[in-house]
Amino acid sequence: MIENSTPSPGAALLPYVGSAPLCYTNTLVMTLDDPALQPSLIETLTSSAFGYQLLAGEMPFTDPFGWDPEEGIDQALRLLGYEWQTHHAASSSDAMDLLRAEVERQRPVFVGPLDMGLLVHQPGSDRATGADHYVAVLDVTEDTVWMHDPQGHPWAALPIEVFVEAWRADEIDYVPPFTYRSGFTRTVDVPTEDALRGMLPEAISWAQGRDLPVPPGTVGGAAALMEMADRCDQGLSDDLRDVLINFSLRLGARRRQDAATWLARIDEIEIATNIQQQARILGGLQYPTVTHQWSKVAEGFRLLACTQADLTRNLAAR
Repeated sequence: MIENSTPSPGAALLPYVGSAPLCYTNTLVMTLDDPALQPSLIETLTSSAFGYQLLAGEMPFTDPFGWDPEEGIDQALRLLGYEWQTHHAASSSDAMDLLRAEVERQRPVFVGPLDMGLLVHQPGSDRATGADHYVAVLDVTEDTVWMHDPQGHPWAALPIEVFVEAWRADEIDYVPPFTYRSGFTRTVDVPTEDALRGMLPEAISWAQGRDLPVPPGTVGGAAALMEMADRCDQGLSDDLRDVLINFSLRLGARRRQDAATWLARIDEIEIATNIQQQARILGGLQYPTVTHQWSKVAEGFRLLACTQADLTRNLAAR
Protein backbone atom coordinates (compact mmCIF):
# COMPACT_ATOMS: atom_id res chain seq x y z
CA MET A 1 0.00 0.00 0.00
CA ILE A 2 2.92 2.35 0.70
CA GLU A 3 5.44 0.89 -1.73
CA ASN A 4 6.30 2.66 -4.99
CA SER A 5 5.20 6.00 -3.59
CA THR A 6 7.09 8.08 -6.13
CA PRO A 7 4.63 9.47 -8.72
CA SER A 8 4.89 8.50 -12.36
CA PRO A 9 6.31 11.17 -14.72
CA GLY A 10 3.69 13.76 -15.53
CA ALA A 11 1.28 12.57 -12.85
CA ALA A 12 1.59 15.86 -10.98
CA LEU A 13 -0.28 17.52 -13.86
CA LEU A 14 -3.45 15.52 -13.20
CA PRO A 15 -5.85 17.47 -10.95
CA TYR A 16 -8.22 15.85 -8.51
CA VAL A 17 -11.89 16.79 -8.84
CA GLY A 18 -14.29 15.57 -6.17
CA SER A 19 -15.55 16.07 -2.67
CA ALA A 20 -13.29 17.16 0.19
CA PRO A 21 -13.74 19.06 3.48
CA LEU A 22 -12.56 22.41 2.06
CA CYS A 23 -15.24 24.56 3.67
CA TYR A 24 -13.36 27.87 3.94
CA THR A 25 -11.95 27.51 0.43
CA ASN A 26 -15.30 26.74 -1.19
CA THR A 27 -17.00 29.47 0.83
CA LEU A 28 -14.39 32.03 -0.22
CA VAL A 29 -14.83 31.12 -3.89
CA MET A 30 -18.61 31.55 -3.57
CA THR A 31 -18.17 34.87 -1.80
CA LEU A 32 -15.65 36.35 -4.23
CA ASP A 33 -17.72 35.17 -7.24
CA ASP A 34 -14.80 35.27 -9.69
CA PRO A 35 -14.93 32.50 -12.34
CA ALA A 36 -11.13 32.48 -12.55
CA LEU A 37 -10.71 31.46 -8.90
CA GLN A 38 -10.84 27.71 -8.41
CA PRO A 39 -11.01 26.09 -4.96
CA SER A 40 -7.82 24.16 -5.70
CA LEU A 41 -5.96 27.43 -6.40
CA ILE A 42 -7.23 29.11 -3.24
CA GLU A 43 -6.31 26.08 -1.16
CA THR A 44 -2.79 26.04 -2.60
CA LEU A 45 -2.33 29.74 -1.86
CA THR A 46 -3.14 29.18 1.82
CA SER A 47 0.06 27.05 2.14
CA SER A 48 -1.95 24.41 4.01
CA ALA A 49 -0.16 21.64 2.07
CA PHE A 50 3.34 22.33 3.35
CA GLY A 51 3.40 20.87 6.83
CA TYR A 52 1.88 18.75 9.57
CA GLN A 53 0.97 19.33 13.19
CA LEU A 54 -0.14 17.21 16.11
CA LEU A 55 -2.23 19.85 17.86
CA ALA A 56 -1.93 19.77 21.65
CA GLY A 57 -0.30 16.40 21.21
CA GLU A 58 -3.69 14.90 20.32
CA MET A 59 -5.22 16.02 17.02
CA PRO A 60 -3.40 15.10 13.77
CA PHE A 61 -3.77 17.86 11.17
CA THR A 62 -2.22 17.86 7.71
CA ASP A 63 -1.28 21.54 7.80
CA PRO A 64 1.82 23.34 9.12
CA PHE A 65 2.76 24.01 12.74
CA GLY A 66 0.81 27.04 13.95
CA TRP A 67 -1.31 27.25 10.79
CA ASP A 68 -5.08 27.69 11.03
CA PRO A 69 -7.77 28.58 8.47
CA GLU A 70 -7.71 32.25 9.47
CA GLU A 71 -3.98 32.46 8.69
CA GLY A 72 -4.48 30.66 5.41
CA ILE A 73 -7.47 32.68 4.24
CA ASP A 74 -5.73 36.00 4.85
CA GLN A 75 -2.58 34.83 3.09
CA ALA A 76 -4.48 33.69 -0.01
CA LEU A 77 -6.42 36.95 -0.22
CA ARG A 78 -3.25 39.05 0.07
CA LEU A 79 -1.51 37.03 -2.62
CA LEU A 80 -4.46 37.56 -4.97
CA GLY A 81 -4.46 41.34 -4.43
CA TYR A 82 -7.59 41.65 -2.28
CA GLU A 83 -8.47 44.05 0.49
CA TRP A 84 -11.23 43.20 2.98
CA GLN A 85 -12.38 43.71 6.54
CA THR A 86 -12.51 41.10 9.28
CA HIS A 87 -15.12 41.73 11.97
CA HIS A 88 -15.93 40.33 15.40
CA ALA A 89 -19.01 41.03 17.51
CA ALA A 90 -19.23 41.31 21.26
CA SER A 91 -22.62 39.64 21.64
CA SER A 92 -25.14 37.57 19.73
CA SER A 93 -27.49 40.52 19.29
CA ASP A 94 -24.67 42.72 17.96
CA ALA A 95 -23.58 39.90 15.67
CA MET A 96 -27.01 39.53 14.11
CA ASP A 97 -27.45 43.30 13.73
CA LEU A 98 -24.13 43.47 11.88
CA LEU A 99 -24.94 40.44 9.74
CA ARG A 100 -28.31 41.88 8.71
CA ALA A 101 -26.65 45.12 7.71
CA GLU A 102 -23.95 43.29 5.75
CA VAL A 103 -26.34 41.17 3.67
CA GLU A 104 -28.35 44.27 2.82
CA ARG A 105 -25.18 46.04 1.66
CA GLN A 106 -23.32 43.20 -0.04
CA ARG A 107 -24.06 39.51 -0.21
CA PRO A 108 -22.99 36.82 0.31
CA VAL A 109 -21.10 37.34 3.58
CA PHE A 110 -18.17 35.09 4.48
CA VAL A 111 -19.05 33.82 7.97
CA GLY A 112 -17.02 31.64 10.27
CA PRO A 113 -15.69 29.76 11.91
CA LEU A 114 -18.84 28.14 13.20
CA ASP A 115 -19.04 24.95 15.24
CA MET A 116 -20.07 22.30 12.72
CA GLY A 117 -21.59 20.14 15.43
CA LEU A 118 -24.20 22.83 16.10
CA LEU A 119 -25.23 23.26 12.45
CA VAL A 120 -28.13 20.89 12.95
CA HIS A 121 -29.32 20.94 9.33
CA GLN A 122 -26.35 18.63 8.71
CA PRO A 123 -27.27 15.00 9.47
CA GLY A 124 -25.70 13.75 12.68
CA SER A 125 -24.99 17.21 14.09
CA ASP A 126 -26.48 17.58 17.55
CA ARG A 127 -23.79 18.93 19.90
CA ALA A 128 -20.72 21.17 19.95
CA THR A 129 -17.63 19.40 18.68
CA GLY A 130 -15.09 22.18 18.12
CA ALA A 131 -14.90 21.27 14.42
CA ASP A 132 -14.65 24.56 12.51
CA HIS A 133 -16.81 25.37 9.50
CA TYR A 134 -17.45 28.32 7.17
CA VAL A 135 -20.55 29.32 5.19
CA ALA A 136 -21.67 32.02 2.76
CA VAL A 137 -24.67 33.81 4.27
CA LEU A 138 -27.16 34.92 1.62
CA ASP A 139 -30.00 36.45 3.59
CA VAL A 140 -31.32 37.09 7.07
CA THR A 141 -35.09 37.27 7.41
CA GLU A 142 -37.11 37.93 10.54
CA ASP A 143 -36.30 34.59 12.13
CA THR A 144 -34.07 32.68 9.70
CA VAL A 145 -30.50 32.73 8.37
CA TRP A 146 -30.16 31.49 4.78
CA MET A 147 -26.79 30.25 3.59
CA HIS A 148 -24.85 28.25 1.03
CA ASP A 149 -23.22 25.59 3.18
CA PRO A 150 -20.32 23.99 1.24
CA GLN A 151 -20.88 20.73 3.09
CA GLY A 152 -23.43 19.93 0.38
CA HIS A 153 -26.34 22.17 1.41
CA PRO A 154 -27.19 25.06 -0.94
CA TRP A 155 -29.81 27.43 0.48
CA ALA A 156 -29.63 25.88 3.94
CA ALA A 157 -31.88 27.65 6.44
CA LEU A 158 -31.56 27.75 10.22
CA PRO A 159 -33.51 29.58 12.90
CA ILE A 160 -31.52 32.59 14.05
CA GLU A 161 -31.12 31.29 17.60
CA VAL A 162 -29.67 28.00 16.29
CA PHE A 163 -27.31 29.73 13.87
CA VAL A 164 -26.08 32.08 16.60
CA GLU A 165 -25.11 29.22 18.89
CA ALA A 166 -23.06 27.63 16.11
CA TRP A 167 -21.49 31.00 15.27
CA ARG A 168 -20.55 31.65 18.91
CA ALA A 169 -18.23 28.64 18.54
CA ASP A 170 -17.28 28.45 22.20
CA GLU A 171 -15.05 25.41 21.62
CA ILE A 172 -13.03 26.99 18.79
CA ASP A 173 -10.26 28.98 20.42
CA TYR A 174 -8.10 30.31 17.57
CA VAL A 175 -10.45 33.21 16.76
CA PRO A 176 -12.94 35.39 18.68
CA PRO A 177 -16.65 34.54 18.56
CA PHE A 178 -18.89 35.88 15.80
CA THR A 179 -16.19 36.37 13.16
CA TYR A 180 -16.98 37.28 9.56
CA ARG A 181 -15.33 38.97 6.58
CA SER A 182 -16.81 41.48 4.17
CA GLY A 183 -15.92 44.30 1.79
CA PHE A 184 -13.81 42.17 -0.55
CA THR A 185 -12.21 44.41 -3.18
CA ARG A 186 -9.52 43.32 -5.63
CA THR A 187 -7.25 46.34 -5.68
CA VAL A 188 -4.49 44.62 -7.70
CA ASP A 189 -5.25 42.13 -10.47
CA VAL A 190 -2.50 39.62 -9.67
CA PRO A 191 -1.96 36.96 -12.38
CA THR A 192 -2.35 33.41 -11.10
CA GLU A 193 1.28 32.57 -11.87
CA ASP A 194 2.51 35.57 -9.86
CA ALA A 195 0.29 34.66 -6.91
CA LEU A 196 1.68 31.12 -6.92
CA ARG A 197 5.27 32.34 -7.09
CA GLY A 198 4.52 34.78 -4.29
CA MET A 199 3.22 31.88 -2.22
CA LEU A 200 6.50 29.95 -2.34
CA PRO A 201 8.39 32.08 0.25
CA GLU A 202 5.38 31.61 2.53
CA ALA A 203 5.49 27.86 1.91
CA ILE A 204 9.18 27.78 2.85
CA SER A 205 8.45 29.62 6.09
CA TRP A 206 5.55 27.34 6.99
CA ALA A 207 7.54 24.19 6.18
CA GLN A 208 10.48 25.32 8.31
CA GLY A 209 8.20 26.23 11.21
CA ARG A 210 6.99 29.63 12.30
CA ASP A 211 7.23 30.93 15.86
CA LEU A 212 3.51 31.15 16.55
CA PRO A 213 1.49 30.57 19.72
CA VAL A 214 0.11 27.04 19.81
CA PRO A 215 -1.57 24.92 22.47
CA PRO A 216 0.89 23.23 24.86
CA GLY A 217 2.16 19.92 23.59
CA THR A 218 1.77 20.79 19.89
CA VAL A 219 4.40 19.19 17.66
CA GLY A 220 5.03 20.12 14.03
CA GLY A 221 6.66 18.88 10.83
CA ALA A 222 8.56 15.60 10.67
CA ALA A 223 8.52 15.32 14.47
CA ALA A 224 4.70 15.26 14.44
CA LEU A 225 4.72 12.51 11.83
CA MET A 226 7.20 10.42 13.81
CA GLU A 227 5.06 10.84 16.91
CA MET A 228 2.03 9.60 14.97
CA ALA A 229 4.05 6.61 13.73
CA ASP A 230 5.00 5.70 17.30
CA ARG A 231 1.35 5.89 18.35
CA CYS A 232 0.30 3.70 15.45
CA ASP A 233 2.75 1.05 16.63
CA GLN A 234 0.60 0.81 19.75
CA GLY A 235 -2.72 0.93 17.85
CA LEU A 236 -4.86 4.05 17.70
CA SER A 237 -7.98 4.82 19.68
CA ASP A 238 -11.29 4.79 17.83
CA ASP A 239 -11.57 8.57 18.16
CA LEU A 240 -8.14 9.22 16.66
CA ARG A 241 -8.74 6.68 13.90
CA ASP A 242 -12.03 8.41 13.04
CA VAL A 243 -10.27 11.77 12.70
CA LEU A 244 -7.76 10.23 10.31
CA ILE A 245 -10.19 8.35 8.08
CA ASN A 246 -12.94 10.97 7.98
CA PHE A 247 -10.85 14.12 7.81
CA SER A 248 -7.07 14.30 8.02
CA LEU A 249 -5.92 11.71 5.47
CA ARG A 250 -8.26 12.62 2.64
CA LEU A 251 -7.90 16.35 3.24
CA GLY A 252 -4.12 16.08 3.38
CA ALA A 253 -4.02 14.11 0.13
CA ARG A 254 -6.35 16.60 -1.56
CA ARG A 255 -4.38 19.63 -0.42
CA ARG A 256 -1.14 18.17 -1.71
CA GLN A 257 -2.55 17.06 -5.04
CA ASP A 258 -3.96 20.54 -5.55
CA ALA A 259 -0.60 22.10 -4.72
CA ALA A 260 1.29 19.67 -6.97
CA THR A 261 -0.99 20.46 -9.90
CA TRP A 262 -0.62 24.23 -9.59
CA LEU A 263 3.11 24.21 -8.87
CA ALA A 264 3.73 22.07 -11.95
CA ARG A 265 1.98 24.77 -14.00
CA ILE A 266 4.66 27.28 -12.98
CA ASP A 267 7.43 24.74 -13.70
CA GLU A 268 8.26 24.01 -10.05
CA ILE A 269 8.48 20.35 -11.02
CA GLU A 270 10.74 19.14 -8.21
CA ILE A 271 8.54 20.67 -5.51
CA ALA A 272 5.42 19.42 -7.29
CA THR A 273 6.85 15.90 -7.35
CA ASN A 274 7.73 16.10 -3.64
CA ILE A 275 4.28 17.25 -2.67
CA GLN A 276 2.47 14.74 -4.86
CA GLN A 277 4.53 11.95 -3.35
CA GLN A 278 3.06 12.99 -0.01
CA ALA A 279 -0.44 13.03 -1.51
CA ARG A 280 0.05 9.47 -2.73
CA ILE A 281 1.27 8.26 0.67
CA LEU A 282 -1.60 9.93 2.53
CA GLY A 283 -4.19 8.59 0.11
CA GLY A 284 -2.68 5.12 0.37
CA LEU A 285 -3.05 5.17 4.16
CA GLN A 286 -6.85 5.33 4.03
CA TYR A 287 -7.37 1.58 3.58
CA PRO A 288 -4.87 0.36 6.19
CA THR A 289 -6.26 2.87 8.70
CA VAL A 290 -9.85 1.74 8.08
CA THR A 291 -8.77 -1.89 8.46
CA HIS A 292 -6.58 -1.36 11.55
CA GLN A 293 -3.31 -2.33 9.84
CA TRP A 294 -1.31 -0.23 12.27
CA SER A 295 2.16 -1.36 11.21
CA LYS A 296 1.45 -0.18 7.65
CA VAL A 297 0.06 3.11 8.93
CA ALA A 298 3.15 3.62 11.09
CA GLU A 299 5.35 2.86 8.06
CA GLY A 300 3.47 5.46 6.07
CA PHE A 301 3.90 8.17 8.70
CA ARG A 302 7.63 7.47 8.92
CA LEU A 303 7.91 7.69 5.15
CA LEU A 304 6.03 10.99 5.26
CA ALA A 305 8.51 12.29 7.82
CA CYS A 306 11.35 11.59 5.37
CA THR A 307 9.51 13.24 2.49
CA GLN A 308 8.74 16.28 4.67
CA ALA A 309 12.43 16.74 5.37
CA ASP A 310 13.16 16.45 1.64
CA LEU A 311 10.42 18.94 0.78
CA THR A 312 11.67 21.47 3.32
CA ARG A 313 15.22 21.22 1.97
CA ASN A 314 14.09 21.55 -1.64
CA LEU A 315 11.91 24.56 -0.86
CA ALA A 316 14.78 26.30 0.95
CA ALA A 317 17.21 25.53 -1.89
CA ARG A 318 15.09 26.76 -4.79
